[in-house]
Amino acid sequence: MEQAGNEAPETLHYSVGILSIAAGSLLLAVNYYSLASAIPLIPSTALGILLLITAAVLAYAGIRKSQENFSLFVSLCLTISALWCSAGVIHILFGQGVLSATDLRNAMVPGLAAFTLGLLIIATVGILQKETILSIIAIAISLSTAHMIAMFYNSSFGSSAVASNFLIVCTTCAYFGVARLLYFLSKKRILLPGTDLSRHKVNDQTKVKGTGRNDFIVIGLILNMVSASVFGCKLLGVTNKLFVGQVPWLWAAGIFQTGVCILSYRCFDMLMATFFGFTSILRFAEGYCLLLQMWQSAEPVFPVPFLVVFAILFFILALFMTCRSLLEGLYLLSFVAYCIAVACHPNGFFHGGSQGINVAIFVASALMELVYLYNTKAVSKIPIGKDIVKNLLSHTSFLKLRQEKDLQAPFLGYSKYADAEVLGHACSVLAAFAITMTGDSKTPLVTVVLPWVVIAGGLFQLICGSVAFSRGKTLESSAYILYGMMWTIWGFTRYGGLYGSTRGFNMAVGIICFMLFNCFIVFCTLFLNKAWFIYSLTFNLILISFLLDAVNVLPVGYDIAVTIIFGLVSFYCFLSALFNSTFESCQIPLGTPLVKLSGFAGGSSKCPHLPSRRATSVKKIAEIMMDGGTCGIPTDTVYVLVAACNRPGAVEKAYKTKLQAEERPMSLWISSLKQLEPAKHLFSPLLWDFMQEAWPSSISLVIPRGEWLDCFGLKESAKYIGTPQSIAIRIPDCSVTTHLIDLIGPIAVTSANPSGEADTTHHNQVFAKLGKKVDGVLCDGPSPENIASTVVDCTKIESGNVGFFRVGIVPKSQVLQILEKVQQKHKHGHINSAFTGDTREQEETSHLSSTSPDQTHTKDTEQNPQKSYMNGGFSMSDEECERH
Repeated sequence: MEQAGNEAPETLHYSVGILSIAAGSLLLAVNYYSLASAIPLIPSTALGILLLITAAVLAYAGIRKSQENFSLFVSLCLTISALWCSAGVIHILFGQGVLSATDLRNAMVPGLAAFTLGLLIIATVGILQKETILSIIAIAISLSTAHMIAMFYNSSFGSSAVASNFLIVCTTCAYFGVARLLYFLSKKRILLPGTDLSRHKVNDQTKVKGTGRNDFIVIGLILNMVSASVFGCKLLGVTNKLFVGQVPWLWAAGIFQTGVCILSYRCFDMLMATFFGFTSILRFAEGYCLLLQMWQSAEPVFPVPFLVVFAILFFILALFMTCRSLLEGLYLLSFVAYCIAVACHPNGFFHGGSQGINVAIFVASALMELVYLYNTKAVSKIPIGKDIVKNLLSHTSFLKLRQEKDLQAPFLGYSKYADAEVLGHACSVLAAFAITMTGDSKTPLVTVVLPWVVIAGGLFQLICGSVAFSRGKTLESSAYILYGMMWTIWGFTRYGGLYGSTRGFNMAVGIICFMLFNCFIVFCTLFLNKAWFIYSLTFNLILISFLLDAVNVLPVGYDIAVTIIFGLVSFYCFLSALFNSTFESCQIPLGTPLVKLSGFAGGSSKCPHLPSRRATSVKKIAEIMMDGGTCGIPTDTVYVLVAACNRPGAVEKAYKTKLQAEERPMSLWISSLKQLEPAKHLFSPLLWDFMQEAWPSSISLVIPRGEWLDCFGLKESAKYIGTPQSIAIRIPDCSVTTHLIDLIGPIAVTSANPSGEADTTHHNQVFAKLGKKVDGVLCDGPSPENIASTVVDCTKIESGNVGFFRVGIVPKSQVLQILEKVQQKHKHGHINSAFTGDTREQEETSHLSSTSPDQTHTKDTEQNPQKSYMNGGFSMSDEECERH
């Protein structure tokens, strides 16, 4: 059942992607068939909007499908999505009269040329990998875009040829998409010929979550081809001008590469995420320069210091990229040359030198795309110099590469994202050096500062803040978000033409508010490290320069001086983050906290916080518990505080950890029914089979207390577990917890929070709530479920009834189904239902059963969840039901 449940959405997402390609192809086929008529069947504006909707659905399908190992499908979906997104905007501009019929060729050809080659490479690799359907789709769309280019230059290439190719795509995708949809709806009963994906699933089983390859690199490379094609076509004479009609290609590339940056962090590929963050900034700046021509006749002026710094950042990133492969490092050097070429001429992107570099980037990106796609599944891979630098560094003791990057700090928990501090500090460098360029107050938009400040300092700082927050870095996240907001507001106000020569009190008040927030961050960084303290402190100097400028008393040269200081500090933090995430030892220190606090992360706590995904961590926690310690561990619901049952002192310590401990009985957890085998004769066959069917799960069973407890050797600790009449026992559905129990034996369990407080749903909260009362924490990030477990009373199970103290994550109907299944098994005589034990034991069990809640209590429980249930001597509040 679980496997089927996991497969259903996967098949559906595949069908959604294929059917979306069919829908978009049908739209384009209809459009080009009716293009020769006087009135097109689909107006350009409507066509553009429909293409944008289809592109959004395709992007969704590709991203969701990327969670599996369908790399070629992901690349195809995202590539077509980017193509139709850009083309859709151009159609809207044409429909609204922004572009004329003669402008349409200059607008469409550069992007179509890049996507034609990109899709042709995908089709070629698809043929080599025997991906027949995907290859047909890619080559048909590639031929369609090629025919569109030819149609713009020679009318003899009729639009019907373009429509025919799109019709082939539509027919193929419709057949394959409907076939996969029928396969999903029929629950694998209907499988049309040629639509079986089982071969891909078998071949793709080796991918491990969090350690797999980055399938989004290919679309990022294709988008580099698109932007390079816009400027390269102008140099080669394919197009005769650069204008606003080409902005959709550049900005769509920027938006998609921003998405690739975020998704690369999801793939734990920090270097590629940083690279595509840099290229995305370039794409937005290029589009800004072309869009500027609508309002300004003057050519844009580029800040030379910024571009020099950008080239340095690209060069340093290229050096670290060579640690992965020489080919990637050499590829990044082309962007170093690009930034230098732009800086060497005041026209920047409009200069022939930078356009020549774009032609080289186009060719290099196409080759990189081919290598990446081919090496994905090929047995004999194209050499890219993967281990050359790594082998050289292995002979030195000074620089030692990390073998397995521990991307999650133990006490911060596991995150779905890699660390984004490298990009965050790099963007601070870019934003700082960008504003060293003094613009003309009369034509503020001509000086190209706005995109650098707003995109690098604003947008990407906000993204880095979000990633830092997901990793548990609350302070760093707050700083990035605050600085991102400040760069965005100041960039639009000062360099977007909104500021002018006006100075006023309102602007000063806003900046003072930001300064107060930043003072709080400066104070908090005292407890973090020296580098972050200086980083936040120097940003306050920039805020002071903004304030002085707002009140028109800014000293000459002060703003340039403080921005250079802040830029250099940010550059140091960039290098430190990059070095320390690549090499094992700390090469560039961040410094110790100026003020140290007691407790964990302050340096004085001896409570180990160990990642649960390592067997050595579970073994260490087991050793702590065997030595009489109490530990916080993850479960299939919330975090709990546990102690080894064979350590009475530890059980007593855990028992007294809770406030009002006498009213909060502990429960007993085991890892297997084999631990109860010596006392099996003390349980009725019905109860035994019910336990077998119910566990492991989030179901706690309340059973009568009896001699069966003696098999665990609880001795003195038995009095702290359960009540004198009954006890709650469970086998959790959590591999980490059951493995720990296998190592130390049964455990006594209580909630990992003081009584009356909220549940503990993250390992950070365990130490925060219990402090020195806990001797170790097994870290597994957020709890998988925040819903309480289901607590079932089994003291009257022999009469055919069970009660419910709490209906939690496991529904009541599922528990009753398990009971009915066991009862049917006994009814048909598959097992002997005789109960071993003398008459006195049976009477005692019957007496205990008569005091437990019956079925009528269930309704009362659900209607009044705050009620404390008192039955059979077993006292359990709503909170304790959740713990069990």
